[in-house]
Amino acid sequence: MYYGFDMGGTKIELGVFDAKRQRLWQKRVSTPRDDYQQLLAVLCDLTHEADAFCGTQGAVGIGIPGLPNEDGTLFTANVPAAMGQPLPRDLSLLIGREVRVENDANCFTLSEAWDDEFRRYPTVLGIILGTGVGGGLIVDGKVLSGRNSIAGEFGHLRLPVDALEVLGRDIPRVACGCGHYGCIENYISGRGFEWMYSHFYQHDLPAQRIIAHYQAGEPQAVAHVDRFLDVLAICLGNLLTIIDPHLVVIGGGLSNFAVLYQALPQRLPAHLLRVAKLPRIEQARYGDAGGVRGAAFLNLVNGN
Repeated sequence: MYYGFDMGGTKIELGVFDAKRQRLWQKRVSTPRDDYQQLLAVLCDLTHEADAFCGTQGAVGIGIPGLPNEDGTLFTANVPAAMGQPLPRDLSLLIGREVRVENDANCFTLSEAWDDEFRRYPTVLGIILGTGVGGGLIVDGKVLSGRNSIAGEFGHLRLPVDALEVLGRDIPRVACGCGHYGCIENYISGRGFEWMYSHFYQHDLPAQRIIAHYQAGEPQAVAHVDRFLDVLAICLGNLLTIIDPHLVVIGGGLSNFAVLYQALPQRLPAHLLRVAKLPRIEQARYGDAGGVRGAAFLNLVNGN
């Protein structure tokens, strides 16, 4: 059995999966944000509850909103209790088995890469267009984390020159939470989609309203979406040139905007090498369940 924890800032969800990757059991509880010992106790209790349900000890994986550090501690700004703590080691001692930990965006991508239909693609690029831009890269069914566990942090690339031609050279270089300016997540995320509309039309609207206006043919919304799609294609084109994936899976709130899957295949070729063939581009299939699935599959792909 494979146990996947999705440890977020407000809730912890556990899913139990069998060898066929079918979910058999799940439970969700509140996250103890500020008490490390209580956080460990919750994870330990949930693991033992799953063991009792399964009648055996399952392999444990955890997706976190942050990064595992080289020394075994975690960087988890949204879960202060776990920040700087050796959670994998401490939990492993409590439950008597290895604990694998990975960034939640990598877990999202891993979940999609192990979809029955998608498993045939050797290289899968995951992009999350949500409040920010997250991502992950799966090669031959395994997460590519990189030297510092930051592979897939695509949102912190800077705006490409071609994007400045579309947006205007004087476009503000928006400050990013990472400490830099002009990171693409501030322009192509759901939040960036709204910021861009506000910047050009001096009117704040939520993304759903903008999309509704676009679908109704309102000129400003149509022009805005056209501009946004150009910038998104430029940014994604750079990633495709670097990674050359077989499949791109898009998640997050903006992944529900059906126009993406019509427009990107039309606009991307202009930003690729002439010999490049487009990868398959699909909407994520597992939604909120992706983090739990991918965390469980951290052990599946490692042969446990």
